[in-house]
Amino acid sequence: MLEEIKKTTEYIQAKTNAKPKIGIILGTGLGGLVKEIDVEHVLPYESIPNFPVSTVEGHSGKLIFGKLGGKSVVAMQGRFHYYEGYDMKQCTFPVRVMKYLGIEKLFVSNASGGVNPNFEIGDLMILNDHVNLFPTNPLIGKNYPELGPRFPDMSEPYDHSMIAAAQAIAKKHAIKTQVGSYAGVSGPCLETPAEYRYIRNIGADAVGMSTVPEVIVARHMAIPCFAISIITDMGVDGRIVKVTHEDVQRVAEVAEPKMTLLMKELIQSL
Repeated sequence: MLEEIKKTTEYIQAKTNAKPKIGIILGTGLGGLVKEIDVEHVLPYESIPNFPVSTVEGHSGKLIFGKLGGKSVVAMQGRFHYYEGYDMKQCTFPVRVMKYLGIEKLFVSNASGGVNPNFEIGDLMILNDHVNLFPTNPLIGKNYPELGPRFPDMSEPYDHSMIAAAQAIAKKHAIKTQVGSYAGVSGPCLETPAEYRYIRNIGADAVGMSTVPEVIVARHMAIPCFAISIITDMGVDGRIVKVTHEDVQRVAEVAEPKMTLLMKELIQSL
């Protein structure tokens, strides 16, 4: 794996000469932040050695380099999911490469279902914790000390100082935010009513099919993380309705400008 990471990093550096300090992963319907980036280089995933290819509608599949809020960034416009048939090491491989490119912080966005009855569709939830309900973990297997320790600490999966800064920015712009815990599940089915109740009972406020693997790998490499969910549907008794992927995309796209403003100003403030 180390050889693959190095080979991919060398290819990207040869193509872009980029030295990003911030990594960004954009979720379903949330690629609009790219419009705020002063783009310097774009690499389609299919052109990058060892990169998987995103197969999900709403994920365009490009690695974008440029400036955002005055900072050098690399943004994944489209991510990889366990449900696409990739293993966890493939899903999280780009995070490893971003570390080798030089990132010092990771920003992640996703669309998720709310299980906290105090949430509303369209809310932004800043993650302060997560529950890994995937059937595996991206760190299973041989550990490479060059990447991180065998047993990484996860007492602060999401950086407290960035959470506080994001809340202050949201307050300044009168953007409603929630703070809560995210349950990561394999998908691709949306949850049954009983599963929503279970997820709420074990301490989560929202549920989705991403983010947790990337954050585990980032924290393994000591990268501070900030993550935000757009609540696109509700998994609360009496408020559960039939939901399609298109419905999720539509809600995400409507709420996205608020998320984009918050993320841009947070990056600018670092």
